[in-house]
Amino acid sequence: MNAVTSPILEARALQRFYPVNRGLFKQPATVHALDGVSFSVQAGRTLAVVGESGCGKSTLARLLTMIESPTAGQLLIDGTDVTEADEAQRRTLRRQIQIVFQNPYGSLNPRQTVGDALTEPLLVNGQGDAKSREADARAMMKLVGLREEHFQRYPHMFSGGQRQRIAIARALMLKPRVLVLDEPVSALDVSIRAQVLNLLADLQQQLGVAYIFISHDLGVVRHVADEVMVMYLGRCVERGPRDAVFDSPRHPYTRALLSATPTVDPALRRERIILKGELPSPIDRPSGCPFRTRCPLAFDQCAKAMPPLERRGEQDVACWAVTG
Repeated sequence: MNAVTSPILEARALQRFYPVNRGLFKQPATVHALDGVSFSVQAGRTLAVVGESGCGKSTLARLLTMIESPTAGQLLIDGTDVTEADEAQRRTLRRQIQIVFQNPYGSLNPRQTVGDALTEPLLVNGQGDAKSREADARAMMKLVGLREEHFQRYPHMFSGGQRQRIAIARALMLKPRVLVLDEPVSALDVSIRAQVLNLLADLQQQLGVAYIFISHDLGVVRHVADEVMVMYLGRCVERGPRDAVFDSPRHPYTRALLSATPTVDPALRRERIILKGELPSPIDRPSGCPFRTRCPLAFDQCAKAMPPLERRGEQDVACWAVTG
């Protein structure tokens, strides 16, 4: 495979389990937060990860940024397996993948000026001297649409949109190959969201960085994603090109999610699909397919075995009821 199409980031059957103590007289349990997720992303491309709260999106973000280690599986950055890397290699690999958090108010240190926040990653990683670090920070501020006079100001002096620009600039200071965007616009006013999304698109075009865009807002995902991965209870249930997933969703869970997405275009409106029941506990998941207790297409086979993720048309789908 040549360098143009080789993935920058590749996950192979990633798992993350957490032991849970349920009390004195009960057996310990295990939370299957992430259970066998695989995907890849190339330079300049955006993979959107969507699903309900509790589906494993945030756990995936922590594994990708090496905040936590996977229980099993492989995570490769430019072909290097993070799970087998020594500490020196991990320090180098961490520079290649950075994260922008959901809340721009909580992700910045209120006691740091913008200049300090941007130069800190370079200082911690021993890059350059004070003069070159300041020059790099000022250049990055310009790139994300901040003015020169903002350099010595503190976070409380900025709007939510400006703070998120600062957070994006900070994440890009080490020139990463991959940016994990964890609900990057959900805490912003609607009027500001489009500005930040346009900024991200411009930065991707200029820098060639790959995005993992984690979101519950499918309206936003349709505008930013190249590929979409739909997750349910720690597993991928559908994955494919954006237009294929949005125009011809195959998995019943994907259909339900899309039916709940508001739209002003009558041609794009779908009949609302109301899922029965509640999201199962990740400690005590149903046998077989975890979605079967809420699925309108469930039949006997769904309770017997977990459906594999298999190609169905343009998408990969994990559902016994979807064929051909």
